[in-house]
Amino acid sequence: MERDVSPSTPASHRPPPGVVKPARFRPKFHWELLVCGVRGHELVGTDAAELRPEDALIARVSDGLRWYRCLRCDSWLPLPPPARPSRDYPPDRDEIYLPRRGKALRDRIVLRLIAIDRALHFVLLGALSAAIFLVASHRQALREKFYRIVTDLQGGVGGGPVQNHRTGLVHDLDRLFSLSGGTLRVVGVVVAAYALLEGIEAVGLWYQQRWAEYLTFIATTLFLPLEVYELVHGASPFKVIALLANLAIVIYLLYAKRLFGLRGGGAVDEAERRRDTSWESLAETIPEPVRPSTLAAGGSDERTA
Repeated sequence: MERDVSPSTPASHRPPPGVVKPARFRPKFHWELLVCGVRGHELVGTDAAELRPEDALIARVSDGLRWYRCLRCDSWLPLPPPARPSRDYPPDRDEIYLPRRGKALRDRIVLRLIAIDRALHFVLLGALSAAIFLVASHRQALREKFYRIVTDLQGGVGGGPVQNHRTGLVHDLDRLFSLSGGTLRVVGVVVAAYALLEGIEAVGLWYQQRWAEYLTFIATTLFLPLEVYELVHGASPFKVIALLANLAIVIYLLYAKRLFGLRGGGAVDEAERRRDTSWESLAETIPEPVRPSTLAAGGSDERTA
C-alpha cells in the first residue's frame, strides 16, 4: 500500500526513494534515479567471495541470494555470487568512493546544464564578434555587394535598396553597413568581451566554483532589463524562452545555492552537500533485514530485503 513518509519517520522505517508515490501535488524529482538510468548503478562487493556482517550497509544475503545496494540511488539489486571472485571480502569504507547524491548531485547536473548554455553563448558570440571585425575590415566592398543584391531582389525599384524593409534581417544589415569602421570595431570588442565573460562562466560553473555562481548571477541579472526591453519592443518565442530561462537561473542561484548569505549562505550549502554524500546519509535509509519468520506468518513488510 502506498503511503507518505514524513521527515519525522524513523530512519529504519524509511523505504528507498522511488518506491513510494508522493502525496503532495509537486512530486520530488530523484536525480539519483535519472543518473543511474543513464550511467548504471554503483554497486560494491559484487566480486567478493563472502560478505561480512559489517557489509550489511552495502550488501547482504537473504534466502541464499545476494542483494547489493546502489550507493547512488539506494536501489537493492539481487545478483548471484561471483563464479570467480577476485577478493575475499568487499572493500572497507575508506576504500570506497561514494558517488554524488542528493543536493550534491542536483547541483552538479544543474550547474553543468547552465555551463553548457553559457558555452553555446560563448561560441555564438565569438563567431558574431569575428564576423563584425570582418565586416569592419572589408566594409566598403561588402556594403556595395549587399546593396546590389537587395536592389536586384527588389527588381531595381527606385528610392533606395531597403525602402520596403523597416524591420528584419535586411534592415539590421543596412544599419550595420551604415556604421563607420571605427564604430564597428568598438561593437566587435564589446561582443568579444561578452563572449569571454560567457566562456569564463561556463568553465567556472562546469567545475562548480563558487565565484562562478556569483559571476553568473550578477551578469544574468544585469542583462534582464535589456531582455525585457527587447521583448516589449518585439516579442518572439525565442525571446520569451530566453527570458524565462535566465529568470530560472537567477532564482536557482539565489535560492538553491544560497548566494549573498541567503538561507545560511555558502557554509550551509557546503554542509548539506557533504552530508548527502556521506556514510551517515546511507545509514539513515538502510532497511531492516526481512525476517523469514515474519514472512512465514503472513505478515507484510514494505522494506527491501
